[in-house]
Order: sequence, then structure tokens, then C-alpha cells
Amino acid sequence: MKYALICSLLVSLLFGTGLPVASAQADVTHHFGFKKSVGGQLPSINEEGFKDIIDKNGAIFLADPSRKELFLTFDNGYENGYTAPILDTLKAKKVPAIFFVTGHYIKDQPELLKRMAAEGHLIGNHSWSHPDMTTISDAQIREELEKVKSATAQVTGQSKMEYLRPPRGIFSDRTLRVTRTLGYTNVFWSVAYKDWDVNDQHGADYAYQKVVSQLHPGAVILLHSVSKDNAAALGAIIDEARRQGYEFKSLDEMKPEQARP
Repeated sequence: MKYALICSLLVSLLFGTGLPVASAQADVTHHFGFKKSVGGQLPSINEEGFKDIIDKNGAIFLADPSRKELFLTFDNGYENGYTAPILDTLKAKKVPAIFFVTGHYIKDQPELLKRMAAEGHLIGNHSWSHPDMTTISDAQIREELEKVKSATAQVTGQSKMEYLRPPRGIFSDRTLRVTRTLGYTNVFWSVAYKDWDVNDQHGADYAYQKVVSQLHPGAVILLHSVSKDNAAALGAIIDEARRQGYEFKSLDEMKPEQARP
């Protein structure tokens, strides 16, 4: 009798809300993380528990590991005075990049946004208000992304926006699926370090070592434009990567079959 009651309670918990089990699983929250590259070895997400979700939703973590190509990406949640020097370096070195911007950035820095577009860089969607998208509805996700796309088009004249970086790297099967149906490729990363804390900067050499030590074929490099260290080290990072035989490519040059974890 007691066993039957327990079973009944479990069934009620699983199904009593009217939410299918598959739906509940689709809303499991994941925080993107990876096993870092060491000595040129490939990074991995095999032990993170979400590789199948990344794969089936066509998200980018790593490009073709047989090609010595690098993809440079920046997150621009707000401006800290270093984006212009970063753009100067990219222009001087003839390196393409993508800048993932928020609504705050678009409103606050329209001239820098125009410059990114004018100098041939991609502009990606980082959401309007930087929410944890696993906590908001499909309709709210659509609104967050559409506001960024529309506002960027008004400032730059560019209507194309195909790449999304989930705020804080937080995602679920549902958010990847919904954003993919809206025409976005979710872009994660395979090179990163703690660079976003403006009160914990350690100098250009520190940033250089943190990035260069993780370089590997097909790397998607995440940098935050608020970092003084990144701005100071970027030129040297590019030079060393090229010395090692790497080429910098735009995400638009990454063939679909290359985007493989």
C-alpha cells in the first residue's frame, strides 16, 4: 500500500503539472565550459554533459581541427574605452572579427558599431538585456534578439545578423532550438580565460600567455573588449599566431561541416 502511494506521488510529480518529461529535459540549464587545450592538443566538451545538445542544434564550439584557422570573437556588453584600440589593431593587422553586442552597447556606442560594420567585421547578437535565456519564454527570447537585430540595422544599415552568443554562456536544449529556428547559429568558444573582470587585470603579457598557450587548429577565441590586457596584447597575439602558421578567418568563412565540436 505504502509502495503504491509513493509511486502515485512520483507519477504525479512527473506528469501532474501537464509538462511532458521531454519538455522538462529540454529546459535543463547548462553553463558552457570545456577542457582547455594544452600544448596544441584539441579542447574537449566530451565530459561536460551537453555535447549532444550542441551537436544536434548546430552550435559552434570548434571549427575544422585539421585546418590551422582561428576565429576571433569579442563580447561587447558595455564600453570600457578599449574597443577603438582593438579595432585599430584589427585594421592594421587585416584581421576579421565578430563583435557580439547588447542593447546597452548599441544605444551607448552607435559610432563604434558603425565602425565595426564599415571595417568589415561581423556584428553578432548578445541579446538586448543580457538575461539568462533559460529563464524566459520563447516569445521573450524572440523579442530580445529581434530588438538587437533591428536596432543594429537602424544604426549600421546592415540587416543581416546570423550569429548569437548566449549571455553568460547559459543555455538549454530549448534555447538552442528556439534561436536556431529564428535563423541564428549559437557561437560558443574553445579558447578563453578570465578576462572580463576589469578589477582583476594583470597586464599585456598575462593576456598574451593565456591566449597563446591555448591556440589550436579551428579555435574559436573568446575575448571581452572591456579588458585592458586584451587591447594591449592583441597585436602580439595575432603576430605569434601567424608565426605559428595560423590564419584568421571570419565566421562567415567557416563551412557548415567545419563547425564541429
